[in-house]
Amino acid sequence: MSLFGPTSRIITSLLSIHLLASSPIAGAFDLKPEIDPLAKQLLDDDLAVGFVVGIYKDGETQVIGYGETRKGKGIVPDGDTIYEIGSASMAFTGAILADLVEQGRVNLADPMQKYLPQAARKQIKNLSNITFGHLATHVSGLPKLPDDLQPADPKNPYAGYSYRQMHTFLKEHELRRAPGEYEFSMYGMGLLGVLMAGREKTPYEELLVEHIAIPCGMNDTCVKLSGKQRRRLAPPYDASLRAAKNWDMPTFAGAGGIRSTTNDMLKFIAANLADDDKPLTKALQLSHKKHQTMPDGLSMGLGWLIWPDGMTRCLDGMTGGYAAWLAVVPSRDVGVVILSNTAALQVTELGAKITQIAVEANAESAAAAPLAKVTPEVLKSYEGVYEITPQFALTITFEKDDLMVQGTGQPKLQTSPESETRFYCKAVDARLFFVADKSGKPKYLVLNQNGTNQTATRRD
Repeated sequence: MSLFGPTSRIITSLLSIHLLASSPIAGAFDLKPEIDPLAKQLLDDDLAVGFVVGIYKDGETQVIGYGETRKGKGIVPDGDTIYEIGSASMAFTGAILADLVEQGRVNLADPMQKYLPQAARKQIKNLSNITFGHLATHVSGLPKLPDDLQPADPKNPYAGYSYRQMHTFLKEHELRRAPGEYEFSMYGMGLLGVLMAGREKTPYEELLVEHIAIPCGMNDTCVKLSGKQRRRLAPPYDASLRAAKNWDMPTFAGAGGIRSTTNDMLKFIAANLADDDKPLTKALQLSHKKHQTMPDGLSMGLGWLIWPDGMTRCLDGMTGGYAAWLAVVPSRDVGVVILSNTAALQVTELGAKITQIAVEANAESAAAAPLAKVTPEVLKSYEGVYEITPQFALTITFEKDDLMVQGTGQPKLQTSPESETRFYCKAVDARLFFVADKSGKPKYLVLNQNGTNQTATRRD
């Protein structure tokens, strides 16, 4: 078994999200009436034993528990129930790296060999071009998993994989491609965690506590649980709702070995949405930046997957008996977390939908969002005809400092820039998201209107 990271399934789920702006809400918000039908469907379809949903919006939070902590016991999980978060751990690893960069202790351009043990450094020469930045954005050229991962216990597959094996694999592995092309790598992110720990001469868990947990006040986020914490750990179940085993990931902790609670994850979300001068805030903002582009308009932050709208950062995660969803939308002051003790793929889809609900909770204020400043050169680069169907296309023109849109057989309408790639058309309450190819040339746009997304490809 392996963890699931930002693969095609998360991309597919996110295609359904239509992100609108929001503004501060007076008093407590309540999204439970909208979330209940979606969440209960998973329980009715026997897709999950239980899970907890956490929403952060405009400085306020809501926590909702569903199902059971343990099958047949009738105890609903809450914000202090502990779960494995799987590949969502990568957001923490990216944040730790960003914090070390902000402190001047490492650089994203540092070659990974610089931080290998002395003996391994002499033996490993064929991977000298791989940097910390490559590892954090899944473009190192290293595979998803090492081919010498042969678990003695398939139900706890990473438990026996040693640091010696990790270094031996590096020594013997021949890259299939040069660094720079995206390929999700559990191994690469796990290696990043190990190298940072070696640089700081402390276990990865201590890095997690020092750089993230303590500054954020997260008392239940760790790799190894205490006895008291273990009593709050929801027992794991596989996709068939059969009892599963917890995963131990000593060398892969930075890729998927973190445990946490919904309350703690909401504190992490709050830190990611902060806008102040604290050192950690600056580090988290660095982790949010686009560091690598990917196919289909997606891009990578440090650990984070970034949606084509340029606003949403997200990750999902899965171990043998748990699933997780984590999303932050800094420009809208919104974040969502879902933690489940069932290895259910549907948690990702549910997370995407709840993120949509949270961001749309005050859609009416979207038109009042402040205008972004976009240069005439960028605006003019969007000019062209974008085809949705052979019978219907959108013609984009740049006229008198404004970007105009005109559908086939329809009048020309003015748009307002919300970012360099996102434009709002007030006349028909629609948004246009422009997506460029690797050369930076606009390739297609996404029309968001009436709760649906339509892709329009630019004609040559």
